[in-house]
Amino acid sequence: MNRLLAAISCLLTLSCGPTPGDLRKGDTPPPLTTPVGPVPGGLDRVARAPNPFSGDRGASGEGRRLFTSFNCAGCHGEHAGGGMGPSLRDVDWLYGNEDGQIFNSIAEGRAHGMPAWHSKLTQDQIWRLVTYIKSLRTRNEPQPPV
Repeated sequence: MNRLLAAISCLLTLSCGPTPGDLRKGDTPPPLTTPVGPVPGGLDRVARAPNPFSGDRGASGEGRRLFTSFNCAGCHGEHAGGGMGPSLRDVDWLYGNEDGQIFNSIAEGRAHGMPAWHSKLTQDQIWRLVTYIKSLRTRNEPQPPV
């Protein structure tokens, strides 16, 4: 009889586990299903005014000067051909290659190394950098690689 009561007691104890979702009992939280931050592939389409310096060779040259003085070349290479950071001369971009998307990448930064520059650069300076980056691989590129 004692064995029967012990077996029943054991079965009842095993069936009474922690309530599902009760994190105090050692459960792990459910995985996140909502992405945090910008989504690769250019899906973060933030409405932004068009680049006021688009196609302006003077602004492109100023963007090149900013690229050098803020040491963008330290990660992206001297002529933006890549290094520790990705090439900016490519046609394929993880976060999109439209002017507004490049602006967002510079201003807000990106995961895995790209810092946010919105607190160090004005919007006009960021737009000039965008103009320089968009001039890469064109005949309007200031100081192209030789």
